[in-house]
Amino acid sequence: MNASEIRELLKLLDQPDIISYAGGIPDPAQFPTEAFGRAYAEIMADPVKSAQALQYSVSEGYSPLRCWIAGQMAALGVACDESNILITAGSQQALDFIGKLFLSPGDTALVTAPTYLGALQAFSAYEPSYDTLALDGNRTPDSYREAAAAKGGRVGLAYLVPDFSNPSGETVPLSAREAVLDLADALNVPVIEDAAYQALRYDGEAVPPILAIEAARRGGIEHCRTLYCGTFSKTLAPALRIGWVCGASAAIAKLVLAKQAADLHCATINQMVMHRVAEECYAAQVASNRAVYRVRRDAMLAALERHMPPGVSWTRPEGGMFVWVGLPAGLNGAEVLARAVAECRVAFVPGGAFYGEGRRDDRLRLSFSLSSPRQIDEGIARLGSLIARMAGGG
Repeated sequence: MNASEIRELLKLLDQPDIISYAGGIPDPAQFPTEAFGRAYAEIMADPVKSAQALQYSVSEGYSPLRCWIAGQMAALGVACDESNILITAGSQQALDFIGKLFLSPGDTALVTAPTYLGALQAFSAYEPSYDTLALDGNRTPDSYREAAAAKGGRVGLAYLVPDFSNPSGETVPLSAREAVLDLADALNVPVIEDAAYQALRYDGEAVPPILAIEAARRGGIEHCRTLYCGTFSKTLAPALRIGWVCGASAAIAKLVLAKQAADLHCATINQMVMHRVAEECYAAQVASNRAVYRVRRDAMLAALERHMPPGVSWTRPEGGMFVWVGLPAGLNGAEVLARAVAECRVAFVPGGAFYGEGRRDDRLRLSFSLSSPRQIDEGIARLGSLIARMAGGG
């Protein structure tokens, strides 16, 4: 287990002169603070509700919240009920439980290149190897089997962030989602769909979740191998640590056992509060987030166009919080970061940490969620000037 480069970089946020594009952090100005305050106060003022809120609860999670989430999943094309939902301490805990359930030492986890660093941290505790989940269809099932066997195990799971991926910002098209399901069928492994950013679409046409595609294929969620990991961290607030897994009830039952062993259940009061706030203002909050973050996404793309020198490339995300930047030949992201912090007071995440294998050090992840358009333009101007100097040998 290794320290998270992102967690370490978040410490830079305490330095007021740093313009940080490091953490994929929601803007606290967007939190529905008053709604959370009312929910806590109303629950604690009710003798029956307060007693429930402060008591132990079931491992599966607070039933009204699970039913609300099931309704949201139905709106995404996944007909289900509360037996298909497990509440977790953020989607990060869900990834840990999934690794525990499906990976043994020597097994192979298929992950995209690049992929979410937190998933690599969660899975690595169970000592797998990694192979690149190719979304272009250039790999056969046998090639994955043979590579896994050569590393001493089998393929255990396939993991991806299909909507506005962390770190690349890219969206997996429908044809590639269907191909991932075909591959999972051939390998007899689960698909782990990390949907942390699914609600944050700013333009373009929505693509159905992988779980919805599979449920339509198989005639219902109980016949699906996909596990959908959702969270309120990017839409309502991260500190309550409320996420969920949606999947076939047999798989959920196994994950419940992992939950019981880990922490018994998520904080009851936080689940009750999240349910009240979600019922009151989830749709309006998502709409507000989209409006604010769309402006910042546009500001970052425009700043990159204005200030980056030749040889720099970047993705153009339709949503989420990230732009993935390719550096000119010969530059190393970690070296650029060290000079950016020292000389420009700008922070970001170097790209090398986001690879399970075949690490690339010529990439950067920039998050636009926490900075104003003015800060975005100023920071990107400083960073572009530094990259130009470094590319020119300065």
